Amino acid sequence: MRAHPRHALAGEMLRQGAGLTAIGQVLRHQDLATTALYAKVDFTALRAVAQSWPGTEAA
Repeated sequence: MRAHPRHALAGEMLRQGAGLTAIGQVLRHQDLATTALYAKVDFTALRAVAQSWPGTEAA
């Protein structure tokens, strides 16, 4: 299943470091709450930058 083009654009903008305000402007949202729906946690990317807990080995 492929992402909707608007969702794909928003996701790529988030990965590139764009803020929700900028994304909302590009998608022409009138309410920031609408844009916030695109802000989902990318667990793969999060694991890549997460630090291991002190005293434990990296997962």
